[in-house]
Amino acid sequence: MEARAEARYMRVSPQKARLVIDLIRGQKAGDALNILRTTNKRVAPSIEKVLRSAIANAEHRSNDVDVDSLVVSEAYINEGPRQRRIRPAPMGRAYRYQRRTAHIVVQVAEKGKGK
Repeated sequence: MEARAEARYMRVSPQKARLVIDLIRGQKAGDALNILRTTNKRVAPSIEKVLRSAIANAEHRSNDVDVDSLVVSEAYINEGPRQRRIRPAPMGRAYRYQRRTAHIVVQVAEKGKGK
């Protein structure tokens, strides 16, 4: 039994989000929630929300699923489209910068099953 959840176009750098997602990969779902709750990063609440959604999707798909036996089988961050912006600079010039976005994917599976 597997279930997944995605959050697309999140306004966070994929590089920064990968630091947090690496903490929960392979953990039990309950332990992963505790890790995310205590992690002091701006993206942690967003990843926690996606993980809770994946758990809810697993419950919805099958009534006999044991939530305590769920494990984070897959968790990864893909890069989304970049928003190109211009910042005013001295002497009439302009500095270009990019606002990065990320797609967060979390998949949970029952222990002993999945990839």
